[in-house]
Amino acid sequence: PRHLFSVLVKYMTATLTPSCSGEIIDISGDDDDCLTVTFAALANSTRRAILAHLAQGAATVNELAEPFDMKLPAISKHLKVLERAGLIVRGQHAQFRPCALDAAPLAQIADWTEQYRPMWEARFDRMDDYLTQLRHQTEHRPEEAGNNDD
Repeated sequence: PRHLFSVLVKYMTATLTPSCSGEIIDISGDDDDCLTVTFAALANSTRRAILAHLAQGAATVNELAEPFDMKLPAISKHLKVLERAGLIVRGQHAQFRPCALDAAPLAQIADWTEQYRPMWEARFDRMDDYLTQLRHQTEHRPEEAGNNDD
């Protein structure tokens, strides 16, 4: 009975969850779905550049398209990928639909990568120790024997 309860609670909390873009979806097959979608969206340099632009503030599609040698439909496709990943939201202001950054998925990535911090810090500490050891050996090395002016 206890096991059944924990399985039921896990199913209810893991399968019906907000998607990366906020809507409720069933993700019973993959708990890492949002991370996967976010990483896939970030894999493209154009989309990363769009996010960098939006980090400065909301912008229209035309404003986002300006720095790129692309047609508006191509930029719109990139925006749809970012929107599906929950990285941007589109507002409604008169006839314009400005895009704005939603940093929540980036926070999820930061949380996920945080688990690796102790490993990397330990590696950097070992590298620092090694470099200190090399520096110490170099500073205390006797002069080379070939430098005599006899």
